[in-house]
Amino acid sequence: MSLHTELLDYIEREHEDALLTPPQLSQDALTLVLKNGAVLTVRYAAADAYSLRWRTSLHADGVEIGIDTAPTHPQLATTPNHLHRADGSVVADPLTRIDHTPEDNLARVIEALSRDPQLADLAP
Repeated sequence: MSLHTELLDYIEREHEDALLTPPQLSQDALTLVLKNGAVLTVRYAAADAYSLRWRTSLHADGVEIGIDTAPTHPQLATTPNHLHRADGSVVADPLTRIDHTPEDNLARVIEALSRDPQLADLAP
Protein backbone atom coordinates (compact mmCIF):
# COMPACT_ATOMS: atom_id res chain seq x y z
CA MET A 1 0.00 0.00 0.00
CA SER A 2 1.15 3.55 -0.66
CA LEU A 3 1.51 6.12 2.09
CA HIS A 4 -1.42 8.11 0.68
CA THR A 5 -3.64 5.03 0.74
CA GLU A 6 -2.63 4.32 4.33
CA LEU A 7 -3.37 7.94 5.27
CA LEU A 8 -6.74 7.76 3.53
CA ASP A 9 -7.67 4.72 5.62
CA TYR A 10 -6.45 6.49 8.77
CA ILE A 11 -8.43 9.67 8.03
CA GLU A 12 -11.62 7.75 7.27
CA ARG A 13 -11.24 5.79 10.50
CA GLU A 14 -10.04 8.51 12.90
CA HIS A 15 -11.10 11.90 11.51
CA GLU A 16 -14.34 11.34 9.63
CA ASP A 17 -16.16 13.62 12.09
CA ALA A 18 -13.98 16.59 11.03
CA LEU A 19 -14.80 16.19 7.32
CA LEU A 20 -17.56 17.82 5.29
CA THR A 21 -17.15 15.35 2.41
CA PRO A 22 -15.33 12.01 2.05
CA PRO A 23 -11.58 12.38 1.45
CA GLN A 24 -10.48 12.17 -2.17
CA LEU A 25 -7.39 10.27 -3.26
CA SER A 26 -5.68 11.29 -6.49
CA GLN A 27 -2.45 10.02 -7.99
CA ASP A 28 -0.18 12.11 -5.77
CA ALA A 29 -2.35 13.66 -3.07
CA LEU A 30 -5.25 13.46 -0.69
CA THR A 31 -7.81 16.25 -0.63
CA LEU A 32 -9.79 16.82 2.54
CA VAL A 33 -12.67 19.26 2.93
CA LEU A 34 -13.17 20.07 6.58
CA LYS A 35 -16.55 20.97 8.09
CA ASN A 36 -15.48 24.62 8.37
CA GLY A 37 -14.79 24.74 4.61
CA ALA A 38 -11.00 24.55 4.76
CA VAL A 39 -9.65 22.48 1.87
CA LEU A 40 -6.46 20.61 2.79
CA THR A 41 -4.24 19.01 0.16
CA VAL A 42 -1.91 16.38 1.62
CA ARG A 43 1.19 15.24 -0.25
CA TYR A 44 3.70 12.82 1.25
CA ALA A 45 6.76 11.71 -0.71
CA ALA A 46 8.09 9.99 2.43
CA ALA A 47 7.34 10.10 6.15
CA ASP A 48 9.74 13.04 6.53
CA ALA A 49 9.04 14.76 3.19
CA TYR A 50 5.64 16.37 2.91
CA SER A 51 3.56 19.31 1.79
CA LEU A 52 0.32 20.16 3.57
CA ARG A 53 -1.47 23.10 1.92
CA TRP A 54 -4.86 24.59 2.64
CA ARG A 55 -7.15 27.38 1.62
CA THR A 56 -10.43 28.69 2.97
CA SER A 57 -13.28 30.86 1.78
CA LEU A 58 -11.29 33.73 3.30
CA HIS A 59 -8.77 33.14 0.51
CA ALA A 60 -10.94 33.70 -2.54
CA ASP A 61 -7.86 35.22 -4.20
CA GLY A 62 -6.17 31.79 -4.25
CA VAL A 63 -3.82 32.37 -1.31
CA GLU A 64 -2.76 29.12 0.33
CA ILE A 65 -1.32 28.52 3.74
CA GLY A 66 0.90 25.50 4.16
CA ILE A 67 3.52 23.45 5.89
CA ASP A 68 6.27 21.73 3.98
CA THR A 69 9.71 20.23 4.44
CA ALA A 70 11.59 21.82 1.55
CA PRO A 71 15.04 22.65 2.97
CA THR A 72 14.80 26.34 2.11
CA HIS A 73 14.68 28.07 5.51
CA PRO A 74 17.65 26.84 7.57
CA GLN A 75 17.40 29.76 9.99
CA LEU A 76 14.12 28.46 11.48
CA ALA A 77 14.17 26.35 14.64
CA THR A 78 12.01 23.66 13.02
CA THR A 79 13.99 23.33 9.79
CA PRO A 80 13.34 21.73 7.39
CA ASN A 81 9.62 21.97 8.16
CA HIS A 82 8.14 25.45 8.14
CA LEU A 83 4.82 27.29 7.82
CA HIS A 84 3.94 29.59 4.93
CA ARG A 85 1.42 32.11 6.30
CA ALA A 86 -1.30 33.89 4.35
CA ASP A 87 0.66 37.17 4.47
CA GLY A 88 3.57 35.53 2.62
CA SER A 89 5.86 35.22 5.63
CA VAL A 90 7.55 31.94 6.54
CA VAL A 91 7.85 30.94 10.19
CA ALA A 92 8.74 27.93 12.31
CA ASP A 93 6.23 25.11 11.97
CA PRO A 94 4.01 25.04 15.08
CA LEU A 95 2.38 21.68 14.29
CA THR A 96 4.42 18.99 12.58
CA ARG A 97 7.75 17.31 13.20
CA ILE A 98 9.70 15.21 10.72
CA ASP A 99 10.40 12.61 13.43
CA HIS A 100 6.67 12.07 14.08
CA THR A 101 4.52 9.70 12.05
CA PRO A 102 2.53 11.04 9.11
CA GLU A 103 -0.64 10.09 11.02
CA ASP A 104 0.40 12.09 14.09
CA ASN A 105 1.34 15.11 11.98
CA LEU A 106 -1.87 14.95 9.98
CA ALA A 107 -3.96 14.61 13.15
CA ARG A 108 -2.37 17.77 14.59
CA VAL A 109 -3.00 19.69 11.36
CA ILE A 110 -6.64 18.54 11.04
CA GLU A 111 -7.34 19.39 14.68
CA ALA A 112 -5.71 22.83 14.39
CA LEU A 113 -7.42 23.68 11.09
CA SER A 114 -10.78 22.57 12.49
CA ARG A 115 -10.34 25.17 15.24
CA ASP A 116 -8.81 27.94 13.11
CA PRO A 117 -7.72 27.53 9.47
CA GLN A 118 -5.64 30.71 9.81
CA LEU A 119 -3.69 29.25 12.76
CA ALA A 120 -3.88 32.66 14.40
CA ASP A 121 -3.62 31.06 17.83
CA LEU A 122 -0.46 29.10 16.90
CA ALA A 123 1.65 31.10 14.46
CA PRO A 124 3.96 33.77 15.88
